[in-house]
Amino acid sequence: MNSTKMPSPIVLSRLAAGLAAAALLALLLRGWNAETHLLVISSVLMFLACLASAARVLGVRSALQLVLIALPVGWFAEEMGASYGWFFGSYDYTPVLGPQLGSVPVVIPLMWFALSWTGYVMANLIVWQVPADGATSVRRSIVMAFLAALIVTAYDLGVDPYMVYKLKAWIMVERNGGWFGETLQGFVGWMLVAFTIVLVFRLIVRRSAPSSVPPARMRDVLVPLGLYGALMLFETTQGVPVETRTIALFVMGTPLFCAACGLYRWQLATRVAA
Repeated sequence: MNSTKMPSPIVLSRLAAGLAAAALLALLLRGWNAETHLLVISSVLMFLACLASAARVLGVRSALQLVLIALPVGWFAEEMGASYGWFFGSYDYTPVLGPQLGSVPVVIPLMWFALSWTGYVMANLIVWQVPADGATSVRRSIVMAFLAALIVTAYDLGVDPYMVYKLKAWIMVERNGGWFGETLQGFVGWMLVAFTIVLVFRLIVRRSAPSSVPPARMRDVLVPLGLYGALMLFETTQGVPVETRTIALFVMGTPLFCAACGLYRWQLATRVAA
C-alpha cells in the first residue's frame, strides 16, 4: 500500500495563515472596485515579499525591527501631510487605494517598508557589494541612509505624477508648477521620511547584539532589486505625463544597474568563500 506523505506542521501553519490573511483581505475589500482590489493586493504582496527577503537576509528580529520603524513613521508622515500639509505639502487621499487608517490608506505604510528595504539593500550593494553591512559607525549610517533615500525618491519622480493625474489616488491642494504642476516639497518629504526610516533602523541594528543569521541566498537579495526593476519598467511604459517615462529609465535605471553589479561581486565573493 502506498502511503501519502502529510505536509509538515510548518507548511500547514503557513497555509492556514495565508488563508486567514486572504479571508481578512477579502472582507476589508468588500464593496471596493476591481482597480482598488488590484492595487491593495499587489501592495500587500510586495510587503510580504520584502518582509520574507529581509527575514532571510537580516534575520527575523531585525526584519521585524524595520517593520516596526517603517510602518508608524510612514503612517505618521502621511497622516500629518494629509491633515496639516507637513513634509509633502497639502493633499487629500481619494478612495482609490482602499481602506484607510485615519486619513491614510492602509497600504501606504506597507509600501514605505518595502521601499525602505529596497533602498537599504541597493545602497549596500552599490557601495559595499553586500546586501547588508551590519553594525556600522554613525557617520557611515548617515551616509548610507542618505543614499538609500535618494534611491527611494528616484522612484517617486515618476510615480507621483502618475498617481495624481492618471490614477487620481490623491488630490494635491497646492501646486507650484515645479514638477509637472506638482509641488517640489513632496520630494523633500520623500527624502526626509525614507532617510529617517533607514537611519533609525541602522542605528538600532548598530546598538543591538549580533544574532546568528544563515547566509543570505541569491533569490532573497533579488527580491528588492526585482521589485525596483518592476516599478521602473512600469513607469517607463505607463508613466503619465509621457516625459516621466524617460526620466524613470535613467533615474531608476542607474542605481539599479550599479546595485546589480554589486550583487554580482557579492555572489562571486560568496562562491569563492564557499
